Amino acid sequence: MRHLGTLRGVAALGLSGLALAEGVNGADTAWMLVSTALVLLMTPALAFFYGGLVRSKNALNTMMMSFAALAFVGVGWALLGYTLAFGDGGRFLGSLQHLFLKGVGLEAKGTIPHVLFLAFQGTFAIITAALVSGSVVERMRFPAYLAFLTLWGLLVYAPVAHWVWGGGFLGALGALDFAGGTVVHINAGVAGLVAALALGPRKDFGRQAILPHSVPLTLLGAALLWFGWFSFNGGSALAANASAALAFANTMLAPAATLLVWTLLDLLRTGKATAVGAATAIVVGLVAVTPAAGFVSPLSALLLGALAAFPSYYVLLWRARTRLDDSLDVFAGHGVGGITGALLTGVLAQKSWNGVADGLLFGNPAQLGIQALAVAVAILYSALATFLLLKLVALFTPLKAGAREEGLGLDVTQHGEEAYTSGEGAILVLSEGLPPAPKPAGGRA
Repeated sequence: MRHLGTLRGVAALGLSGLALAEGVNGADTAWMLVSTALVLLMTPALAFFYGGLVRSKNALNTMMMSFAALAFVGVGWALLGYTLAFGDGGRFLGSLQHLFLKGVGLEAKGTIPHVLFLAFQGTFAIITAALVSGSVVERMRFPAYLAFLTLWGLLVYAPVAHWVWGGGFLGALGALDFAGGTVVHINAGVAGLVAALALGPRKDFGRQAILPHSVPLTLLGAALLWFGWFSFNGGSALAANASAALAFANTMLAPAATLLVWTLLDLLRTGKATAVGAATAIVVGLVAVTPAAGFVSPLSALLLGALAAFPSYYVLLWRARTRLDDSLDVFAGHGVGGITGALLTGVLAQKSWNGVADGLLFGNPAQLGIQALAVAVAILYSALATFLLLKLVALFTPLKAGAREEGLGLDVTQHGEEAYTSGEGAILVLSEGLPPAPKPAGGRA
């Protein structure tokens, strides 16, 4: 009985410690806890998606590029990125009021605990930076990538997030970006394009077929991304409310329409519907609906998803005929998809559904102009800042792997391990300069 009393006392103490702060809503908090976990899951999902699209000798390196973002961008966000994005500040950058998490506790931020808002927004920073890696897989040295990844999260992602969501000038102008068409996808897509141009093509690009080593892995990644995207968009309402429900439904409908149109385009062009095309279509539809998710009707989401298939599909085909080695088509998928979605938000937004603003089709043509301005600003800043960061990193460490490293594969040369082995290993990894193995005592050489 004495132990039972102690347990009751501990339980009572624990329950009092978990009491919600004034202004915090329990239902909203529960939804955002789930949403934060699911959006974080999207980064490993991206690792599967990208990992299946590369050759087997680069599978681990490609996946590590996404997993590394969890650490390097996640810690950078907590210590500095969050305050640059969401600290009270000017039109262009947040203040340092939350530097090293100062003032971030259990108090209300909207209707959820401030620390939960920090975590949810951090998952966006992580996956945005990881998206860029798809443009430089199979050739960027891992130490250089880590440096670039960390700096990009702080100096490119955080300022753009502030401009749109943190009280900056684009949000003040009325730019609509429900869950990151501009902040996430245009930003990452343009950065990927610049990075691909800066590094140049892989040594085998244009000389031999570079084929995905595991399409099922890519399909698994696409499925998990779609699953997580319900919280990516629905969670961006920051509450369990009607806006979240609208975004949730639109996240189901738009990619379905994109997948349908993409499949028909494949059948009309080649007579075959490819699995890689299906996975790509799903992501393009998700990207396109992201800025519009909480601003358009479900019928408009279907239209948006169907229209979004065309520009990304044909830009992807065009890119394949050039010397541009945007390896996994980050620009065609995320850049073009994000631009399409952001502009169509300015056309299809409907105040009767969102309570904020109408678009061109509903009597507010100025909204399309605002959307176009936000798109242009994001493109210009992301391109310039990404280029300068790559040049900065290159001053300290080479960006691109050598031809021999590419030939062996970045799994072995950058990580000293392999994704797939036969017997004891396809390649024996030894450190250079190791002394020869000692001869057995009393034996013969």
